[in-house]
Amino acid sequence: MSYALTILNQIIVMFLLAGIGFLLFRTGKIGMEGSRTLGNILIYLSLPCVTINNLAVERTPEKVKALILSFIFALIISAIAIVAGMLACRGSAIEAFATAFSNAGFFGVPIIAASLAPGSVFYIAPYMIFLNLFQWTHGVALLRRSDGNSMLVKGGGDGPKTPLRQQAKQILKKFVTAPIVIGMAIGLFFFISGLHMPLILDRCVDFLADLNTPLAMFTVGVYLAQTDPGKMFRRPGNYRVGLMRMIVVPLLSVAVLSLLPAAYFDMKLVLLIAAACPVGSNIAIYAQLEHRDYVFSVETVVMTTIMSIVTMPLLIVLATALWS
Repeated sequence: MSYALTILNQIIVMFLLAGIGFLLFRTGKIGMEGSRTLGNILIYLSLPCVTINNLAVERTPEKVKALILSFIFALIISAIAIVAGMLACRGSAIEAFATAFSNAGFFGVPIIAASLAPGSVFYIAPYMIFLNLFQWTHGVALLRRSDGNSMLVKGGGDGPKTPLRQQAKQILKKFVTAPIVIGMAIGLFFFISGLHMPLILDRCVDFLADLNTPLAMFTVGVYLAQTDPGKMFRRPGNYRVGLMRMIVVPLLSVAVLSLLPAAYFDMKLVLLIAAACPVGSNIAIYAQLEHRDYVFSVETVVMTTIMSIVTMPLLIVLATALWS
């Protein structure tokens, strides 16, 4: 219960930060261009620095074994979320994408850092690798599919087809040059080598990492300010996404993570929190790039973020009761 209360308190703090973003947008202090700027700071600076901090820890045999196990179970959980989205949301690319990919980086990392033992965020790194890899591959493929639903905006999805080999090269290039992947490479270098960053550089990385939570939640607040609550709560798709993303996928994750020994309790909680997070805010970026329904994509982020204040603490209570 103590974990659930700590997580609930952290979520409430994050909602207050989102409220600040909401007010800044509604009063004109942040516009759409400012929102994009915040997103760039998060993606290109803050989140990579969070990743470096989480991975650049002392290497021990126990840590190496835990990292390998984390990779295996993160892959399984990611696959579960993708398959669940494909099966439950066959007629909607946005819903399938939203079900598959959580906001583990911007929402999960702060919760883990505030709620669990120091160093626990280390275990989320593999999940973040798969999250970003599958977004750029499976996620983009979903949004480019001409599925005949109402989300396809005129002018998107029906252009000339890129050869498969060229697509693979583009995906690989994007993945290798992605800021979070670069951050992971740097963090793993320090983890494997046992070297330490210079003190001045280490402090700079710390400061940039500390921007992650407030800027991410300001962005969620900006999304909230752009939604029409009446339309959002009347759209059936938001409830399907909410059910799958916030309840079904996390419950399946609890079942899978129960296979891990009790000694890996912190790892299990970290991966569960990552799997139980709301829809990732990146969906709005991808929806814009692929000419899909930006408004609907934003609604899925807002709806599931609201749901998280209830679902995440309850899931933690269930999981800790099963795993204790």
